[in-house]
Amino acid sequence: MSDATQLDAWLDTARAKVEAADIGASAEEVGRVESAADGVAFVSGLPGVRLDELVRFERGGVGYVSSLNADTVACVLLDDAAGVLAGDRVTGSGEVVRVPTGPALLGRVVDPLGRPLDGGPPIDGEAQEPVERPAPPIQARDFVTEPVKTGLLVVDAMFALGRGQRELIVGDRAIGKTAVGVDAIINQKNTDIISVYVAVGQKSSTVARVIEAIRRHGAPERTIIVVASPSSALGLQWIAPFAAATMAEHFRDRGQHALIVIDDLTKHAATHREIALITRQPPGREAYPGDVFYVHARLLERAAKLSKEHGGGSLTALPIAELDAGNLSAYIPTNLISITDGQIVLDSALFQAGQKPAVDVGRSVSRVGGKTQAPALRKAASMLRLDYAQFLEIEMFTRFGGVTDAKVKDRIARGRRIRAVLSQDQYAPFRLVDEVAMVLAVQGGVLDPLPVDKVPAFRTGLPAALDRAAGGVVESVEATGTLDDAGRETLLSAMTALVADLTRSTSEPSAAEPAGAADGG
Repeated sequence: MSDATQLDAWLDTARAKVEAADIGASAEEVGRVESAADGVAFVSGLPGVRLDELVRFERGGVGYVSSLNADTVACVLLDDAAGVLAGDRVTGSGEVVRVPTGPALLGRVVDPLGRPLDGGPPIDGEAQEPVERPAPPIQARDFVTEPVKTGLLVVDAMFALGRGQRELIVGDRAIGKTAVGVDAIINQKNTDIISVYVAVGQKSSTVARVIEAIRRHGAPERTIIVVASPSSALGLQWIAPFAAATMAEHFRDRGQHALIVIDDLTKHAATHREIALITRQPPGREAYPGDVFYVHARLLERAAKLSKEHGGGSLTALPIAELDAGNLSAYIPTNLISITDGQIVLDSALFQAGQKPAVDVGRSVSRVGGKTQAPALRKAASMLRLDYAQFLEIEMFTRFGGVTDAKVKDRIARGRRIRAVLSQDQYAPFRLVDEVAMVLAVQGGVLDPLPVDKVPAFRTGLPAALDRAAGGVVESVEATGTLDDAGRETLLSAMTALVADLTRSTSEPSAAEPAGAADGG
């Protein structure tokens, strides 16, 4: 090819590029950082910036606008504050904070912006969605009628949860709040529910234990873990629950079902208060700004069961809150109780007494409750909560003196077996048929001959015993959630045989003992 031909080809290409170029005047607002400290930057020179808009800093950091003042705007940083200095250039983006969504997030550990924390490749999401999205309107919602099984007998039998519900888990520090939420996630291993766990300000060791538990006992390939550690930027800790909700809504809006555990909103409220005080917003009760209720309300209102016309998907929320010395009347707990559809209250005295999960049945409630329970469990557990509450009252009075009435003694003995049945090991969820069987056993008097200290052995051996002696009933209950009279008798027969075996092993002396050792001879 001659030089002239090459020149003509280059000229044609150059003309095409020039014609395609968008040549014209453009205007851009450029602000300057006036001051930056404690995760917040005050910026001047951006009169056209909007609330919640994403802004970019000269050295590569990003943040979002949290408040607008006459001469400056307050920007909460989403990256390390050390990368933002006074005098740095700042530009608005015209966009809000967005996160990747879609199946690519499943099985991953990410920060609130969707950046990997597990050493894996970057997330290639189906879309980039805003972290703040409006809650579904009333017209798009449906009744909450489908169950979310936690695998915890005390919850499923007394405070049943439904798909689309918001149930608060509340209690003092370190008494098993996270364990309840993680057990609920683990129990979705064999369901169609996708789980999202979001840690807000939790210690790295706590988050590591949760990740390990989900990987070992649950279905990590259908779980998203979002982490904003205490060392993360202030903005990341604030947007974490909103970003996780957006990730979960992706599945809800496509007709699937999702569960989100937010651990915890007490620390999120503290982060919101810190931002408000730094940005000079007026403090209110307990120094929280006046909008803290609205912040959590608009977050939790995003949990919903959608109608069939809108896909029929659901998002169930289990927010966690921490109490101080069991004080349910504190500001943040009362706010969250007002927003949610019930609360599971954990009691430190029960925890210290060895009752785990340490659920206080007197102060816990589910405002959806039996409407979502499987018919077999609803029928079996109809009197369980009342019987247990009466036992607790009677037990309290027996501390003042002996009990002589035979009926009262029988009720106390039955109540102690109910309490033993409601105890449960962590990461060991029960099947629906196991829960139905245990309630039938304790309510039907099957456990009366069994010493209380042998009830844990009964719980452990029950699933295998039912599979051996009542396999057909097990399959029927798991498939339909119902139990007929014949199936009930089959379960009772299998449990009676198990109790007899355990009672016999208790009463028989071991081969190594002398002949009279069992009876003290």
